[in-house]
Amino acid sequence: MNKAVGLAVTAMLALGAMRALAQDKIQLAFIVNAASDFWKLSEAGVAKAQAELGDGYELHFRYPAQGTAALQNALMDDLVAAGTDAIMISSADPKNSTDAFNRIAGQIPLFTTDSDAPQSNRIAYLGSSNTLAGVQAGEEMVKAMKGGEGKCMGFVGFLDADNAKERIAGFKQAIDGQNITLVDVRGDDVDFARARSNVDDVLAAMPEINCMVGFYSYNPPKIYEALQAAGKLGAITVVAFDEDPVTLGAVKEGSFASTVVQQPFEWGYQGMKLMAAYLTGDKSGVPADGLIIVPTKVIDASNVDQFSADLKAMIGG
Repeated sequence: MNKAVGLAVTAMLALGAMRALAQDKIQLAFIVNAASDFWKLSEAGVAKAQAELGDGYELHFRYPAQGTAALQNALMDDLVAAGTDAIMISSADPKNSTDAFNRIAGQIPLFTTDSDAPQSNRIAYLGSSNTLAGVQAGEEMVKAMKGGEGKCMGFVGFLDADNAKERIAGFKQAIDGQNITLVDVRGDDVDFARARSNVDDVLAAMPEINCMVGFYSYNPPKIYEALQAAGKLGAITVVAFDEDPVTLGAVKEGSFASTVVQQPFEWGYQGMKLMAAYLTGDKSGVPADGLIIVPTKVIDASNVDQFSADLKAMIGG
């Protein structure tokens, strides 16, 4: 064997060893329901888990090209085909994804976050209690309206998603008997232009609306944009969800009453650690009811500055 051939063989062996090493790593994936800045915190949580789990694991954070069940399901199929060992997913459409989820769950451990798919064979849900979060938002609206009559309009991405339905139900529960009505909820299918136009349309056609609630992270900023353009900031009471910078700025300046925030960083961090443990045979982190609830909290003018500082620290500024 001449020297050149020897070097080529050595290189091929090294490449094969590298590929084998990569394949030996445990592959975990976190799939979101749509491209939104909201998920940056979960991505930071996954990065922290990667640092702690070490070189034996390879963690992936994936955004579907669009927020549809079909694209999410195709992404899961691709990940399984590539050797992924476990998946955590926020379902864009649980009702129409049960068969696809069961197909994946029949091949690898499947967990849900943010939006559950309880009718599927997923192992556990790790995330907020969306019903309790909705109750918190409703309580905040009652407080902000100060006994006055409220005719509220809600805005959300996926009307059929469990997280949306549960938040809306919780909100209605809290305002029941409080002289506040949730007149309707407009969906936008995570189309940001439509999310804005939904608010514009309500402002133009329904002057009786004097309160609004944005149920998904990008809805409150679109509410803010529309109210600002219409010169109605402060004239319409707004309760928000999540921690978009525009939302936090609106709370700080008093344009929004408050916002109910989740802990998506913990979903990413705890979710990856949970799946890693599960794959080693440690199932102690999975409760009997399959629900791992990460509490939500209210951010208002009294704590928005500290909360904003904590967020910056989590995502490195």
